[in-house]
Formats: sequence, structure tokens, C-alpha cells
Amino acid sequence: MIRHTRLLLAALCLIATGARTSAEPVQDGQLWINTSLFGSVGDVAYFAEVQPRIGNGISQLDQLILRPAVGWKVNDALVLYQGYAYVEDHGMRDMVRIEDRSFQEINWKIGEVSGVKVSSRTRFEQRWQSTGRDVGFRLRENVRFAVPLPQDWGSVSAVGWTELFVALNDTDWGARAGFDRIRAFIGLELPIGGKSTVEIGYLNQTARTQAGGTELDHILSLNLFVRY
Repeated sequence: MIRHTRLLLAALCLIATGARTSAEPVQDGQLWINTSLFGSVGDVAYFAEVQPRIGNGISQLDQLILRPAVGWKVNDALVLYQGYAYVEDHGMRDMVRIEDRSFQEINWKIGEVSGVKVSSRTRFEQRWQSTGRDVGFRLRENVRFAVPLPQDWGSVSAVGWTELFVALNDTDWGARAGFDRIRAFIGLELPIGGKSTVEIGYLNQTARTQAGGTELDHILSLNLFVRY
């Protein structure tokens, strides 16, 4: 009886260990490079972004995003945009998946709280993918904080932001309603002339996979923001 009990306990331990292993997130080291151009003509605002993302241990192109938008400056703190994103997903074996996105965006400079500059970006996306026919709807909310460093650092600021992605429906190409992913960034913002800046830091992304698991990405994020 004792022997059988020990065998049962050993089997349960092996099953529990296997369950923990299968539940562990898939992890990857990546490099994301973003170049963004911002400008305006009167009350008409625009931006354009090019974002290659290199994954699989920073060894191959994982995703490429081209994202232009045009909008209206309600005032100095609030801008509304309508945009389009073309996305190439190279993460699938022997196949490049194409995604087209239409999106509406609200950019809001909330103001300063105890010397911390706070801003937000709310984006609503409509997504079409080449591997299915359904339209996926997704809501994204980004909150950003910037703190100027002491004067001997020049005009450098410490920056942190987080962005939550929520899918609003299921699709035949794999999207599932509910939590999609969350990103968190911490780094430095450096001026390079005029209103233009470079932002560099660490970005962590936790995403739900189509198989129901979790993917954890550790990302070196390099961003160039050119503002006119």
C-alpha cells in the first residue's frame, strides 16, 4: 500500500511538473526600430511611421509596419487621427501574413502632475488578415509619463509608458475576444534638435498566443521622432 501511494505521489508530481512546464511562457529577445515623422499644416495634423521588428533572438525580421495617419488638431493638447497600417507578419513558417488596419486615434496631452508630464493615446483598430475573412476589432490604451532629469543631464527625460490591448471579438484568423497583450516601457528621451527626439529603452511585451498560451518578449526599443 505504501509503495503504491509513493508511486501515485511520484506520478502526480511528474504531471504537475509537466503542467507547469507547458504553462511557461515562450520567451524571445527582440529589437524594435521605429522612425516616426510628425507635422501639421494649420489645424491639419499628420504622422507616418516605419517599424521593422527583429525577433527570434534578434536574428530575423519578425514584423514590418507602415502606418500613416491624418488628423485634426482640436487644440494644443488634443489631436484626432484617422489612419491606416500595413503589416507584414513574418513569424509563420514558409508564409508571410498580411494585415490591413484602419484605425481611429485620440492623442491627449493630459498635463503635468507634480512635475511629471502625462499623456495618453487611445486607438480603435479594424483589422483584416490574409489568412481569414473576418474583421477583428481591437482597442488600445497607452498612458505615458515623462520626468525631466537634473540639469547636468541636459534636456534628457526619463520616460515610462504602458499600453493595454483588448480584442473585442473572435475572428476566423485567430483573434479571441478579451485580453490580447500588454506592453511596458522604461527608458530615456534625448533631444536631437528642435522638437525632435530619440527614445531608447527596454520594452516588455506579454501577449496571449492563438493556442491560448503566453508569449513574453524582451525588447530593445529604438525610436526616432522627427517633429516639424
